[in-house]
Amino acid sequence: MKSLIGKVIGANLNALSLVAPKYAGKKGFDFFCYPMRGKLQSHHHAFFNSAAQAHFDFKQERIQIYQWGNGPRKILFLHGWQSHSFRWKKYIESYDKEKFTIYALDAPGHGLSTGKFLTVPYYSDVISAFLERVGKVDAVVSHSIGSFSAVYTFHARPDLSPQKLVLLAPPGQAEDFFTFYKTTLGLSGRASNYIRQHFERVVGNPPSYYATHKFVTGFDFPGLIIHDRGDADTHYTNSEKIHRAWRNSKLILTEGFGHNLRSEEVLREVTAFTTGTPEFVTH
Repeated sequence: MKSLIGKVIGANLNALSLVAPKYAGKKGFDFFCYPMRGKLQSHHHAFFNSAAQAHFDFKQERIQIYQWGNGPRKILFLHGWQSHSFRWKKYIESYDKEKFTIYALDAPGHGLSTGKFLTVPYYSDVISAFLERVGKVDAVVSHSIGSFSAVYTFHARPDLSPQKLVLLAPPGQAEDFFTFYKTTLGLSGRASNYIRQHFERVVGNPPSYYATHKFVTGFDFPGLIIHDRGDADTHYTNSEKIHRAWRNSKLILTEGFGHNLRSEEVLREVTAFTTGTPEFVTH
């Protein structure tokens, strides 16, 4: 059914590109950048209510933020596409709140934040605005597009860089999304080109500019990268490329955990890395 819906959307965009090319570009771009917001359940709210909640205004949106604990060491958690801060529940519960202050935020269009639109640069701007409010943190733990956005943030704003960064299932480059959607939706070259043109008008750079392995080359702080070999959403070779480019990083490839990487093994690796003082051998 999803495949059929995708083909119908692609056929409509292909037809639209023949009669209204700029509008086709906008509609295709919107399809890529407008997440579907899932309905929050009672257990989500119960976890959110365990935190000190606040928000800050960013452009036209209200960004929801959460805080657990008041310890001297600070950690920030960044979720991925069509997710929210609940995905970090087990992680957050594993930290000693007298030693750590744990932050999480819902990206625009996700969780309790307002909005309907999200791109990597926009998510990055939100991250920067948050860190300007609370100051630099000791560690950032991120997943999927949250990882892409974190990498882009600390590439663009090295003054905000943490002491450690965790990337879980990071995407490789924006070009991958165009290739995926062109194939999945059956987009014509004409329709795909108009979407690319609209992307560049809105975002300010072509898709080829956004590549995680390029952005990490200047990082001198330690990083932990975890990716599953069976990830169907972002290929693990992305992480291998990031690891080669990031001299002070450690790569762990898992089996059987998929894109979400929900496992006690991954949780233990992340908490050990963020609470300890690892010394990686550069490569």
